[in-house]
Amino acid sequence: MIRIEELNFMSNNITIQDIDHIREAAREFINHIGQHTVFAFYGKMGAGKTTFIKAICEELGVEDVITSPTFAIVNEYTVQSASAPTIYHFDFYRIKKLEEVYDMGYEDYFYSGALCFIEWPELIEELLPDDAIRVSIEENADGTRNVLFSHTTT
Repeated sequence: MIRIEELNFMSNNITIQDIDHIREAAREFINHIGQHTVFAFYGKMGAGKTTFIKAICEELGVEDVITSPTFAIVNEYTVQSASAPTIYHFDFYRIKKLEEVYDMGYEDYFYSGALCFIEWPELIEELLPDDAIRVSIEENADGTRNVLFSHTTT
């Protein structure tokens, strides 16, 4: 069962029971995106960040192959929808210094109005927009995942 406690991103929780229910969780997440465009995904290695982002992208209508941009740093996906034609998927796991992020022109992505899904945002925390949504994925002992989201600033 997927449960949303509130109808905004101030304090929400989605439970993913198993991989068979991840698309339901992605749909629930999408229903609460609103006007937000930048989402910072936190979680341990193997928590399911890439898998959840992939499910979100698929539910949004991405037909491209969706993979982790671990080596490319950013993947661009085209959405078959006029309301959000582009999604940028970042993985900052391999960056060594912030200058690399400056050099790639992160502002052009983060402030473009396109959806931005960021993995390993803790490595670029100071560059996140004030209105970015923090999304934490935590694995429970029983294999379920809690997806918690809130504003990055308090």
